[in-house]
Amino acid sequence: MTKKEIDILLKKGEDLTSEFKSSFTNEVIETLVAFANTSGGSVLIGLSNEVKLLGVSLNTESIQNWLNEIKNKTSPSIIPDVEVVIIRKKKIVVFSIQEFPIKPVSFRGKYFKRVVNSNHTLSTQEVVNLHLQSFNTSWDYHINSQFTTSDISFEKVQQAIEMLNRNGGRITDDPMSFLVKSDLVRDGLITNAAYLLFKNRDSVLTTIELGRFQTEIIIKDSARTNADILSQIEQVMNFVLKHINKEIIITGEAQNTQKWQYPLEAIREVVMNMIVHRDYRSASDSIIKIFNNKIEFYNPGRLPDNLTVEDLLSNNYKSTPRNKLIAGFFKNLGLIEKYGSGIKRIIEYCKADNLHEPEFRNISDGFMVTIFGKDKKDVGKDVGKDVGKDVGKELKGTLSEVYRLIMGNPELTVPELAKITGYADRTIERSLARLKELKLITRAGGRKAGHWIITR
Repeated sequence: MTKKEIDILLKKGEDLTSEFKSSFTNEVIETLVAFANTSGGSVLIGLSNEVKLLGVSLNTESIQNWLNEIKNKTSPSIIPDVEVVIIRKKKIVVFSIQEFPIKPVSFRGKYFKRVVNSNHTLSTQEVVNLHLQSFNTSWDYHINSQFTTSDISFEKVQQAIEMLNRNGGRITDDPMSFLVKSDLVRDGLITNAAYLLFKNRDSVLTTIELGRFQTEIIIKDSARTNADILSQIEQVMNFVLKHINKEIIITGEAQNTQKWQYPLEAIREVVMNMIVHRDYRSASDSIIKIFNNKIEFYNPGRLPDNLTVEDLLSNNYKSTPRNKLIAGFFKNLGLIEKYGSGIKRIIEYCKADNLHEPEFRNISDGFMVTIFGKDKKDVGKDVGKDVGKDVGKELKGTLSEVYRLIMGNPELTVPELAKITGYADRTIERSLARLKELKLITRAGGRKAGHWIITR
């Protein structure tokens, strides 16, 4: 490192890759470990925190003793590059370390990372993630000693093989051979991925909680799925479809047009991302909450430290799947298209439906996606615009308004219709009775739990 380079560092001050110390202490080793676990960096000894030039006194053994101390107190052992630079007749010792290939590196059994201009202790989860990344693998690749091949369904494996063949595959192997060739079973033992994909009974490891909320605290309906992750896709989608609105648009053609409150492609993309990228080591469950005008998708597992929400929205990032085997398998099945493109597609689907842009954020120990729809009132208005001319001729005033609202949301009750339109409950009831006489609607179920059926 030249005097000019050191001058530049002094002007910048301490940051992600540089730190100043007045003398050699354990804090120097801690910082070198943090640099090794992050992006590399340099520690300059002989400077105060106020960037005052102090210099250090050295004898013939000083630097070698320091290097030995660094080597002995770190695991795996690191040996930084070292230079002595003389500035204004004072000696500055510069220790430099590159990002270490095998992470994480520890100092006396503790692990650190560099954040901005300080060192932070790594959490247990971060330690595990760094270790897996160092060996270019992921948690789902590893053997799960808790389960055996008797805990997976070979019938489900066969169904997956048939699905792969429908997508252009030419697999002739029996289920067990297929699992071995796919790295899902090794030495007769199953991986975490194999268990999650093909387990033969429900377990809490894959729990997804589902709820339809009338308000933030009042739940109208709830469900839970603990199935294998392939089965969960349709189970979750079926629950969502049960509780979102569907518009029936009369076009004058032989068949009417159906339009959902949310773009189904966007919802399916979110659900797929939840299942593929979930942190299955977390004790938290995935949670989906459906409200009148939004759906919240919460998933255990925050974004990686080197990836921000802004990076996601700008599509300026390299995708690193948390579960590589699962992600690859879903891709081969044709369930996901391309790594790293899901967020962009979700946004585009919502824009195409003239919805607000979805919200993405880290929250607690996980990640949340919120898709915004139109509330009941807005849905009714939009449907009213699309109802065909023939209906407009037959129905006038209150009848037309109530009819159009029901088309937009068949679950609307008398009080809800009254609130939206501003009419009295009795007026709404007379309109509904007249629509029944005209055989335009019929009722399925009771006053509270039932819904309207558009018959014409």
